[in-house]
Amino acid sequence: MKHQSGKKKLNRKFGNRQAMIRNQAIHLINNGCLQTTKARIKVVQQFTEKLVTIARKGGDFNTIRRVKQLIPYDDKAAMTLIKEIAPKYVERPGGYTRVIPLGRRASDTATIARLEWV
Repeated sequence: MKHQSGKKKLNRKFGNRQAMIRNQAIHLINNGCLQTTKARIKVVQQFTEKLVTIARKGGDFNTIRRVKQLIPYDDKAAMTLIKEIAPKYVERPGGYTRVIPLGRRASDTATIARLEWV
């Protein structure tokens, strides 16, 4: 049995799923909020919380390297995370984002939610 053995797959292969999660995390960093389905929000939230935990340590070489390794597509977003967003949460032990449910989408009745910074 494979009960609770892994992450959500979101009907995508590994590379496509990883790229989608990274791109949505970059969108959250650049715009301050992200609106998509609730299943995707949960996965992006986990990824973003880990990113902020790494970025809280400051702007030293290893921190920048680790953040750029996780979001390699956009160096500007990585530096925004390290210099502007992460310093707000240095004293906070976790829970850097909040999920706001927005109801259901009319076309396919998927549950929609918004992810934003606390």
